[in-house]
Amino acid sequence: MAVVPDAVPGAEPFASAPSAPPPSAPGKLIFGIAFAQFGVLLSLLTPVMVTLALRVDQIVPAGERAAALGQVLSLGAVLAMIGNPVFGSLSDRTRSRFGRRRPWLTGGMAVATAGLIVVALGNSVPVLMLGWALAQGGGNAALAAAGAAIPDLVPPRQQGKVSGIVGMMASLAMVGGTTLADAFQSSLALAFVVPALFGLAGTVFLAVVIKDRPAVPGAFAPYGVREFLRSFWVDPRRHPDFAWNLAGRFLVYVGIACVTSYQVYFLMDRLGYSQSEVSGKVAVGTVVMVVAVVAGSLLGGVLSDRTGRRKPYVLGACLLMGVGLVTIALAGSFRVFLAAMLVFGFGQGLYLSVDVALAAAVLPNPEESAKDMGVLNIGNSLPQSLVPVIAPALLALGGGANYGALFLFGALASVLGAAAVQFIRSVK
Repeated sequence: MAVVPDAVPGAEPFASAPSAPPPSAPGKLIFGIAFAQFGVLLSLLTPVMVTLALRVDQIVPAGERAAALGQVLSLGAVLAMIGNPVFGSLSDRTRSRFGRRRPWLTGGMAVATAGLIVVALGNSVPVLMLGWALAQGGGNAALAAAGAAIPDLVPPRQQGKVSGIVGMMASLAMVGGTTLADAFQSSLALAFVVPALFGLAGTVFLAVVIKDRPAVPGAFAPYGVREFLRSFWVDPRRHPDFAWNLAGRFLVYVGIACVTSYQVYFLMDRLGYSQSEVSGKVAVGTVVMVVAVVAGSLLGGVLSDRTGRRKPYVLGACLLMGVGLVTIALAGSFRVFLAAMLVFGFGQGLYLSVDVALAAAVLPNPEESAKDMGVLNIGNSLPQSLVPVIAPALLALGGGANYGALFLFGALASVLGAAAVQFIRSVK
């Protein structure tokens, strides 16, 4: 693949002087990446954590809600898994006069907003599935373009710090989402639409401040069936570090998905909270977790940049997440649940502080950063699909509502994820 020549207008400022240290990324760019991530994730995580479960509960009988929620989440997650690398690959190739990231940032979020409106107004599971599919497809197109901004425009010496800041956005989005869900519980439709507006604002802001450029003519093969299939593939024999990072990310996010997808029903079924009470309890738990995530992200980002090491932080993070998941599995009270979320959140923050920096370090080709980040993001989205499929079988063990089995499964996955990352050789 061709590398962007120094003379290409709009090319990254540090790409033209390989012999000199690249200049630091400007503050408005870092803010823009974080704001876009926050807005898109707010629009997607609010339904995953709270509002989709409540919307399904309004439509189907209580005995059918876990399976119905699994159907909605699984379809959306499959499309997210497909969409992220495909839209990333298309973004890498885009030769629009507006650049190769801007059209996918703004257009993707516009489609996601339309999908969330469909979910808010739909009155059947098939309609919810359609709307959520649009939301996940469009949202992941925007995320693919936003995620590429870090390897595109942030120099390596800042990537741990920026990774930590961006990593916090998921947790801040969780707090914002649960707060909005609680605030709009009397009008659930607004709890879908308002987060989408934040997503639109964030992607538009990043589109304005990003130093974007069109793809270099002739740099890529024409996009056909072969290139479509290649959108999902990075040869693990040629790039084993990339493959180990993908495996580790997938396993860690299996553990995360166990909490984000099923904490609402855990609090209702295990701890006995009603539908009117559960949004507030989720909000409290999420605030506790996010305080810990922010602390872990800031600490891990600064220390990993200072030491130049990533893998020890992944190991410590995943062990802490495993402890948190085991504690949730054993929790019989809301106080124990909060303590577990504190430990889980700090571990998640440590992991997020190095996740993107680790990903950027193992990308095979800088010119295909969006496509390759999209392949890595399969590790984020595939668990959202698989966990709802596996969860009913785990919950059914021993007579039903076996949340202990579900969260112990998540703990094991997190620890195995840490083990996979230790096989990466190019990163300390």
